[in-house]
Amino acid sequence: MPHFGPISRRDLIASLRRAGFDGPRAGGDHDYMNIGVSRRVKIPNPHRGDIAIDLLKKVLRQAHISREEWEKL
Repeated sequence: MPHFGPISRRDLIASLRRAGFDGPRAGGDHDYMNIGVSRRVKIPNPHRGDIAIDLLKKVLRQAHISREEWEKL
């Protein structure tokens, strides 16, 4: 279960896969993951350190995943 806090890019991708997303795939400035053709989520570029809570909130909003759903993954 991922906690709702700073998370590594690798753990973010693994958690989104558990939620049913495919990828990541290259696209423009950022990689992305998607479910079918209806939902696409931009994945933050690799950088030093973890992905901050504010950025995690944006990713989860794009993915239509609530905090409760996220913590159950």
